[in-house]
Amino acid sequence: MKIKAGILAVMVLILPLSGCSVSVDGKDYTNVSPDFEIKEFFNGDVKAWGIVQNRSGKVVQRFIVDINGRIENDVLILDESFDYGVGDGVKNRTWRIEQTGNNSFVGNAGDIAGPADGTAYGNAFNFHYEMDLPVDDTTYRVTFDDWFWAFDDTTMMNRSYIRKFGLVMAEVTIFMQRQ
Repeated sequence: MKIKAGILAVMVLILPLSGCSVSVDGKDYTNVSPDFEIKEFFNGDVKAWGIVQNRSGKVVQRFIVDINGRIENDVLILDESFDYGVGDGVKNRTWRIEQTGNNSFVGNAGDIAGPADGTAYGNAFNFHYEMDLPVDDTTYRVTFDDWFWAFDDTTMMNRSYIRKFGLVMAEVTIFMQRQ
């Protein structure tokens, strides 16, 4: 009887945590159209509208991003300017993204800890990276699982899962449109 009670107690603890895990398989999008070509989509001006939701679903940030993209020496450079309607965060970020293989990319930005590893999958693109995220008076090292999906040549959706200790702590949803 004690063993059954122990198993039940473990399941009660684990089941709520399993709901905090999100797994996207890029291979599911390899043959989905239209292809998302990151260098083509971001070469020029892009406008983005986004929110950040905490673990309980509360919107803790709402923002607009103006992105100016250009290609220099085969490197995609994205200058991002953020304007917050709710919450606060980084004001400016510059990404430098290089293609390293047929479907692989590496990106760097000043506030990103190490490189962002990118992989293209048909109409989807995934960036995976770590970041030191300031929250109130503390900074947390978190992992971003950043997914982009093309709707057409001018519209794209981005969904990011922010993890700490493997658990999703916050989610970011962004819609982007070429200008």
